[in-house]
Amino acid sequence: MSADPLQPGRVRVLLRRARQLRVLVVGDVMLDRFIWGQVSRISPEAPVPVVEFERESFMPGGAANVARNWVALGGQAELFGVVGPDAEGDQLRQLLRQQGIGCRGLLTCPDRFTSVKTRIVAQKQQVVRLDRESNGPLEARTARTLMQRLRQALARADAVIVADYGKGVVTDELLAQLKPLCRQRGLWLSLDPKPVHALDLTGLSLLTPNRREAFELAGLRDTVRAPQPLQDPPLLQVAQHLLQRLQPALLLITLGELGMLLCHRQQPPLHIPTVAREVFDVSGAGDTVIATFTLAIAAGASPAEAASLANHAAGIVVGKFGTATASPQELLASYTARGV
Repeated sequence: MSADPLQPGRVRVLLRRARQLRVLVVGDVMLDRFIWGQVSRISPEAPVPVVEFERESFMPGGAANVARNWVALGGQAELFGVVGPDAEGDQLRQLLRQQGIGCRGLLTCPDRFTSVKTRIVAQKQQVVRLDRESNGPLEARTARTLMQRLRQALARADAVIVADYGKGVVTDELLAQLKPLCRQRGLWLSLDPKPVHALDLTGLSLLTPNRREAFELAGLRDTVRAPQPLQDPPLLQVAQHLLQRLQPALLLITLGELGMLLCHRQQPPLHIPTVAREVFDVSGAGDTVIATFTLAIAAGASPAEAASLANHAAGIVVGKFGTATASPQELLASYTARGV
């Protein structure tokens, strides 16, 4: 028997509650473009593969993928961010509407272009990624409008997720206004940090850095890694440092093939081993984790239960190609298949 804190019956209860939950996702949105092809030769012009085009696909990326993951699990989502006045922005809006994601908080900025990540994939492997990004600060009027629409929507929200990709939407000014508003309403506030973008991250409900980001946030070097996270003194030191300095209610450090480390203040950390059977593509896995964990908490799960659900969801999406999501049926099947 698994030591997993969740049983299939409990998973069903949480997923049923999720249908009534509404999240506001604010952050850097982008369009993920995938070019799929095959490689059969090397270019005579340079030592690079020649990819023969087969097809292309588009998916919401960044903060938009967080919203997409929430909706895939049955909840409702409203997205807050910016796009440019271009075809890519129009395409992203269309994709979001098709997937039932609210776009009233998605602003069009005349002085920006929509951020696009283009991945070329051949023989089920990513050959190269090309990023076209707008990452400057928002114009003051745009930032005020975004915050005004976000403030108006808080009354209809069950949780808020901030997805910071360092492209200019998430600022100290935005967080300084958002944090007290969420506290006043008793709303859970999760944030996926990017250490390259220095922000005041104190006083949040949940922080979800990966290992590298956690060490960068702590200002420490990641030198020796132990195969068991609970026997990894540098990792435990970083977790304790972040808990003490930033004071989040919960800290969830994602560890790739080693799973996750869930940390509370004044409680021993909990290691959640990965359940992924095969890893094809880790694109967007962090978005899946923060969306699933926050949804579970809003549905009444304990932190350990929420971490379990997020771990199973991540194990599902890394077994797919492209920016993927997990469905309620897949989550239930993941627990059933392991005899939980």
